[in-house]
Amino acid sequence: MPSPSLPRLVLVLALVWGGAVLAQPQRRQPQEFQNRKELTQEEKDAAKARAMGNNLNGYGKDVQIKETPVPWMAIGLVGIVFLVAAPFAIRAYRGTVREMSDANTFGARGNATEDEA
Repeated sequence: MPSPSLPRLVLVLALVWGGAVLAQPQRRQPQEFQNRKELTQEEKDAAKARAMGNNLNGYGKDVQIKETPVPWMAIGLVGIVFLVAAPFAIRAYRGTVREMSDANTFGARGNATEDEA
């Protein structure tokens, strides 16, 4: 049995679809055109206001913005940590500066070790 070719399938499909369309019991008749009624100036203004978003300027009056409170506890805790760490940082800074100044000297000044003597 040979396989049906594409033109035959298209012809059969068109006939079946056309028959189904013609077999519908009631067909819709085109509706009569009805003119739009003319809007009054008030209706035009109302439609324009709806299209513009119904009073955009009044939007901020109804909206309440939530303000987050200042985290005073976290700020206080950071302050306490800095106050406790500051003396240790100052002591470490002074010790480092002293060691660097001793290492950068040239000559007899500074602490001489056994190898240098």
